[in-house]
Amino acid sequence: MLAFARLRVPPAAVVLAAGGAGVAGAVELGRGSFIAAALLVQLKTVLDNADGQLARLTDRTSSFGRYLDSEVDLVVNAALFAALGWRFGQPGLAFAAFVALTSVLSLNFNAERLSRQTVAAPDDGGRPTAILRGVYRLFYAPQDRLAEWLVARRPWLTAAPSVATLANLGMSSQLAVFGLCLALGQPLVFAWLAIGELAVIALAAMPQRLPREETA
Repeated sequence: MLAFARLRVPPAAVVLAAGGAGVAGAVELGRGSFIAAALLVQLKTVLDNADGQLARLTDRTSSFGRYLDSEVDLVVNAALFAALGWRFGQPGLAFAAFVALTSVLSLNFNAERLSRQTVAAPDDGGRPTAILRGVYRLFYAPQDRLAEWLVARRPWLTAAPSVATLANLGMSSQLAVFGLCLALGQPLVFAWLAIGELAVIALAAMPQRLPREETA
């Protein structure tokens, strides 16, 4: 990361490199090269963590970078699950897992955002940022509103223990588990894990019925 800073590599270039590694991992998954896919997915994770650190280190955080990072992650996840569904002939399972993982990651992001009341990076203007903002609003704004609605009814989701628990379900952790499943030759296991994560969160967020008082 320091090397990137010394070489004056733009954070956006690191984001795109991470996306390229993730999409390449999806291609290898589709070809059945699970070990290569696992290594590329982990490279994506390393670069994904580096871009934010680089932006903060060089004081180059921006709304453009935030939108680009979110949308590249969405493309990579879609590519990975599309490859998974194509390789194993289970597009329905792959789509359900993609929706589940996207929902878990969205709740993770929004729970932390709402708990800290994070201020968005300044809008740097320009047509590229406007385009990325439009794409973000199309795919992510409904998820953000749903998370805000859920948090308003379940305030415990923004409590420190809940935020810490959800942080363990972030993108880096998810891709680490996916890489492990790939290395073991069982990538479909990750699809079921993603669906299971969402099911557990949904059950935890359901309103609890109070026991009826016994009548005398």
